[in-house]
Amino acid sequence: MALAKNLSIFFVIALTCLAAAQAATLNITNSCNYTIWAAAVPGGGQRLDPNQTWTLNVTSGTSGARLWGRTNCTFDSAGNGTCLTGDCKGVLECDSFGTAPNTLVEYALNQYNNLDFYDVSVVDGFNIPLSFTPLTNNCTRSVNCTADINDECPSQLKAPGGCNNPCTVFKTSEYCCMNTTCGPTDYSKFFKTRCPDVFSYPKDDVTSTFTCPGGTDYSKMGYSLSLSLCSIVIFASFLTLANAANFEIVNNCPYTVWAAASPGGGVRLDRGQTWNLWVAPGTTMGRIWGRTGCNFDGNGQGHCQTGDCTGGLQCQGWGVPPNTLAEFALNQYANQDFYDISVIDGFNIPMDFYPLNGGCHKISCTADIVGQCPNELRVQGGCNNACPVFHSNEYCCTDPQASCGPTYYSRFFKDRCPDAYSYPKDDPTSLFTCPAGSNYRVVFCPLGSSKFPLLMPGTRSIQ
Repeated sequence: MALAKNLSIFFVIALTCLAAAQAATLNITNSCNYTIWAAAVPGGGQRLDPNQTWTLNVTSGTSGARLWGRTNCTFDSAGNGTCLTGDCKGVLECDSFGTAPNTLVEYALNQYNNLDFYDVSVVDGFNIPLSFTPLTNNCTRSVNCTADINDECPSQLKAPGGCNNPCTVFKTSEYCCMNTTCGPTDYSKFFKTRCPDVFSYPKDDVTSTFTCPGGTDYSKMGYSLSLSLCSIVIFASFLTLANAANFEIVNNCPYTVWAAASPGGGVRLDRGQTWNLWVAPGTTMGRIWGRTGCNFDGNGQGHCQTGDCTGGLQCQGWGVPPNTLAEFALNQYANQDFYDISVIDGFNIPMDFYPLNGGCHKISCTADIVGQCPNELRVQGGCNNACPVFHSNEYCCTDPQASCGPTYYSRFFKDRCPDAYSYPKDDPTSLFTCPAGSNYRVVFCPLGSSKFPLLMPGTRSIQ
């Protein structure tokens, strides 16, 4: 079917994540004025005439999932045939990804911190304009790709029914990111300038991945443009990296800190010392924190005033509040690392936490929280968050059916440490990503003091 330049296209996918323990329901609606053969992995596929809806159930915890539309298809009664764009091995019921070019919605449900991760990608090219909108205020924001990419497509990338991404056409590392170093190109900038929200090349993670709390409802729609498809290159951004990540843990405080890590154990760090900790790829729910006021015997048994972990130097569990936390998960959705600083367990030591590759966000919590701590949250050596003190859903967000938002006490922390998690659902402003394979640095007391400036020269390393 030939499609004119200004056909009205409106391709709608509504995603309802019922709960972490239940399936998610996707209502996929074709509001185009022509037939679309919707495709999903997992899920299969179905013909959708204008205004028809396909209801699809997806298991919670699903990752690496894709939704796309196919155009100009012909199938026989057995479901075998071909599509001009988005074809999946010549079948109506897809069990593999589509052939480029095709505009993609990608998602993973109930992942790190019980968040959903979602994006729109043109790494496999473009065929149908899309908008993907969370139906809650607790999400990053909606994402769109609604430009007239097919008509403006560079001649080298044009394909029947769509606009290819350059990896499909040229198959080089420059465009496919098969090596470690990979950045934007003139072709990826063509897509990015028209669709700033989308993945325009395989390592375009920082500006293109968005989050919502698990259980969010979504709406996805297309806009008025002609159809076209692009080649699938997502494989390049999902490669698993074999090397462990190195965490440099530096004590810049004018006193001894007993660093702790889960996984990793613990070590005493006098002023100026560094602990190099190696963490396996794929690690989730990782934590690093500092303990203060500790006394250990020759067997590593003892206790700490803050951050104590069951009385051992080598921590096997998490620390007792209050303690400032660096949290991380490596090689997760879209082959990204996720990291944050959290004061949900309170605050004991100022902290910087940042990747060493230079392209990712540095996060900090360095305010004088202990000195300004509200009286009801004060403890020896630190400042508790409200949850460990009051133990109620208002502060702990323990009831998944109840609302939970910022409070007077969480705002006390957020005002002083805008980067940090100040309460359990503080995800939109507090969770950061970096390409997997990055190394990291955690610095206790990064601002030092009048006697001990930031990152003193000649630090000693403990392996």
